[in-house]
Amino acid sequence: MSPEDFAIGIDVGGTNMRAARISPSGEILRKLSIAVSRDPAVAFGLIKDLIRDMGGAGARAIGIGIPGRVDGWTGEIISGGFLDLSGVDLKQQIANTFGRPTLVANDCSMALIGESRRGAAKGLRNAVMMTIGTGIGGAVMESGQIVNGRRCAGQLGHLVVNLGGHPCPCGQRGCIETESSGTSLRRHLNEAGYGHEVRFEHVLQNAESSDERAIGVMRAWAGPLRAAINTLSAAFDPDVVVLGGGMGEAAIRSLDFLPALQTWYQVDVRLAELGDDAGVIGSGLAALDLAADLGRGVGKRLVMVNGVPASGKSGLARSLSEKTGWPVLALDTVKNPFLELIEGVDRTFNRILGRASYKSIFSIIKEAPVGSTFIVDAWFGFQPIDVLREHVEMAGVTKLVELWCHAPPEVVGERYESRSGQRLPGHPGLAYVPELIKLARKAEPCRLGPVLDVDTTSPIDADKILTWATDTFE
Repeated sequence: MSPEDFAIGIDVGGTNMRAARISPSGEILRKLSIAVSRDPAVAFGLIKDLIRDMGGAGARAIGIGIPGRVDGWTGEIISGGFLDLSGVDLKQQIANTFGRPTLVANDCSMALIGESRRGAAKGLRNAVMMTIGTGIGGAVMESGQIVNGRRCAGQLGHLVVNLGGHPCPCGQRGCIETESSGTSLRRHLNEAGYGHEVRFEHVLQNAESSDERAIGVMRAWAGPLRAAINTLSAAFDPDVVVLGGGMGEAAIRSLDFLPALQTWYQVDVRLAELGDDAGVIGSGLAALDLAADLGRGVGKRLVMVNGVPASGKSGLARSLSEKTGWPVLALDTVKNPFLELIEGVDRTFNRILGRASYKSIFSIIKEAPVGSTFIVDAWFGFQPIDVLREHVEMAGVTKLVELWCHAPPEVVGERYESRSGQRLPGHPGLAYVPELIKLARKAEPCRLGPVLDVDTTSPIDADKILTWATDTFE
């Protein structure tokens, strides 16, 4: 089977790890399931074994859904629950082992992708999903895309629905996870006087037969969930709220015992359709999306704001960032903390720090997700052009534009001299001004991509420059 035929989807659950070969249409071609281990090292080995058994080296891409808080942009595992893989660089290690594009994301986000492509939310672009089991997972989709926020939006199990409720491991009280999860259901049963031998199905049947005690349990368990659904409806106005997980069907049935309320926040609540397969299908399809983006050359974009020191580039970089939200990585911003902490930095060591900071900037870009855009503020000419080419390739930059900032050499010298008192020890002092003026006379743009000439002695039209950059990227 060729690499174009399938991706591997992995879903790490509380009891089992599941793996499947997923076709571009979302069909499961083959699947496996093994018991999970709570030991991070053992679990990591099991994930690799599953991928190997699925033919990882021949897959087009690999997608892995992980429980807990996962950075939706970079794939970094921030924290876990029953299985904490936060100390494992899973994305990079799997990519290195199998040589395939690899995606790591929150497991519920992957399940929502599965349900949106082949399940309960198929054909809908705005959806919320909650997976109800031992805890409660969550994910939000807007306009067909998972909402990541700053890093890991969608932690819906930690919506507070009872200010005086039970403490949650997250540090809050009364999270929906402490009120309407499978774990909390047992507490509600105990509080109603049911023994540990009583099964939920029995209580549900009693409630459906109008038993008041059983109905009370259903309402105590489902009421906070309904409050959370109403809150999510008010916040996101989704087409549908999908309830999945091992207790998803029970939750749907329990909601029927709540009194009908005529609120503004009416939303279609559906049971997930894909069951345990949602995670592997979503992970596989998300991995195929990643591979398709890479195949189209959708990498990262770079705005090089280039010019000798004091050429006026930093102000332009900040202005563009304010208008776009694209982060600025400035050479001096990376280097200056070292100058603050290291005493006695001379010109030679300053240059070493400059080269290290330069490489650090591109290492940061490398870790960013496909589709990111960065503004880099630097005098790129202080390193050979081949070094820049290597850094750009290493970082996965596929599109770049260069803004060549310049001013008459004497103006550059005057600017540098006027700001000499603001520079940290380790930067060249006033003795550097004649050398800088000579540099400004001969400096040229790098020309690795389209170049826009910016005379910083004239008023700068940042909107016009931004339009040029975005049009050029297209």
